[in-house]
Amino acid sequence: MEADERIQHAIEHTEVVRPPKQSLATFGATNIYYYLVTELTEWVNVVREGRVIAARPKIVTPSYLINLEGFSPQARRFIEMMAERYPHEPGIFYTYKNEPREMNIVSESVQAVIEKLNRRIDSQRDPLSAIIKGVEELWDVSLLKFTYELTKSSVSNNVAELERSGLLHTDAAGVPRDARNYIEELFEKTKRDPSWAPELISELRRWGLFYEYQDRFLSLFKKR
Repeated sequence: MEADERIQHAIEHTEVVRPPKQSLATFGATNIYYYLVTELTEWVNVVREGRVIAARPKIVTPSYLINLEGFSPQARRFIEMMAERYPHEPGIFYTYKNEPREMNIVSESVQAVIEKLNRRIDSQRDPLSAIIKGVEELWDVSLLKFTYELTKSSVSNNVAELERSGLLHTDAAGVPRDARNYIEELFEKTKRDPSWAPELISELRRWGLFYEYQDRFLSLFKKR
């Protein structure tokens, strides 16, 4: 089976059995605890546990994304095309971190495992727990599908809340209000702790704002 076909197979055979009861937060990080169940044989299954931590959604523009690392050449070319057409069109950028915890092999049917996990979550009363039935060979693809669906189900609410708060509005420089607020937050953090300076510089450069804030940035490090 070709790589793309295997990935497609994993996507089609992944089921979010129990989604979290809350969507991704708009104004803070969201910490989802997941149980990913995959089948080795009919009566032997693997249960992986971990956390998917979603950072607070950021409002970005194509011009901002051009200055981010980690995109493939094809993805970067797409971003460049969008930046040429809609340089200051705001959108929401989600970032995630996976923190694997335990992995256990259990000699029970998939259904029995899922029922036990459901009872565990019910007893814990955790609205941010999820159960995913995935494919062992590409279990990480199953986890990514879960993350994608979680984002898709959250984005409309996130956009509505950001719109109501006025954070999607861009200024004359094409910078969203949310980005200006984050820059102010980074200035305060850097003032208290200089180790934040690299992140502040990076954020200013991603927005093309370093020269606008240059004097203010340098004043943080002047001897008093």
